[in-house]
Amino acid sequence: MKTLKVKSSLHDYKITIGSGMRFHTQKLLSKSYTSIMIITDDVIESLYLKDLKNTLKDQKVFTYVLPNGEAEKSIDNYYKIQTKAIENGLDRNSLLIALGGGVVGDITGFVAATYMRGIDFIQVPTTILAHDSSVGGKVAINHELGKNLIGAFYPPQAVIYDIDTLKTLSDAEKRSGYAEIIKEAFISDLAFLNELFSINITNLTNEQLSNHLYKGIQIKAEIVEADEKESNIRKHLNLGHTLSHAIESELGYGKITHGEAVAIGIIFALRISEIKYNIDLPINSYIDWMKMNNYPFDLSELKTEKLIHKMKSDKKSKNQVIQMVLLKEIGKPTTEDLSDDFLTEQLNKFIKELKSL
Repeated sequence: MKTLKVKSSLHDYKITIGSGMRFHTQKLLSKSYTSIMIITDDVIESLYLKDLKNTLKDQKVFTYVLPNGEAEKSIDNYYKIQTKAIENGLDRNSLLIALGGGVVGDITGFVAATYMRGIDFIQVPTTILAHDSSVGGKVAINHELGKNLIGAFYPPQAVIYDIDTLKTLSDAEKRSGYAEIIKEAFISDLAFLNELFSINITNLTNEQLSNHLYKGIQIKAEIVEADEKESNIRKHLNLGHTLSHAIESELGYGKITHGEAVAIGIIFALRISEIKYNIDLPINSYIDWMKMNNYPFDLSELKTEKLIHKMKSDKKSKNQVIQMVLLKEIGKPTTEDLSDDFLTEQLNKFIKELKSL
């Protein structure tokens, strides 16, 4: 078992990573609650909901089950969960538990942040991707015009990470999660990046997975503690995300996983970094790693002008000027405002490049 403490302006919280952690949820709660509502999706429900409820057998427990998928992180489902919480009589001393991946965690956290002006919630992630979204207190729902545009900064009371739940992930979900881990390596640690370049993510030991998750969370936690509200360096965690959010929105949420879109967005950010700073980055090694792990590449059905329009809706953009996270070298991220003309030219080249990979 590994533990890590994250500091936030509201409260500190502990992250626990290990095998079988879901069976110890009751012991890991820091206080007692009048009632608990577990929010999960219809895939995780059949796999792990019973285990979690059994460990909370002395509590008054309610459940709410969402359909699976990124498209479900919607204002309609947010309202339905709020309604169910009211009907179940949850009060300010109640707890929400997010059992699932990033979609469940994000919407549960936003409900918690706004229900009765804020109640406690904890994250029980069941995906690799959620190592990123469950830490740092960013909670949100999607709008049809952009991803995560409606949300808040609201940290959980705890993150309980049972790595045994990751054994049931599809290869696509593994790719999705490892895109965020490799992003964290790009912005912080060349040695960690080179280690990741050598792995096939479908054939990992529990020790490797636990170590990679811990390292990724540690990198994110250090950045979040230094910049909780994303006023400066926390933006660096968005490497690859300016384009990836546009890709997800244009393709339709769920067409490819969030991390698969991020992986493509990282290539673009590296290409722009090389041009802007006249440097060489390990793009070929990164693309080889993506190919080894069967990441998708082709964006030929997308139109450059529509992607540019979506990128302008990104939360980092100001006054309709697109801002991207770039690298001056591995471990040295920065942000740059980029013109529409420059990005249009580079995106056209990039989409052609992807088609040839």
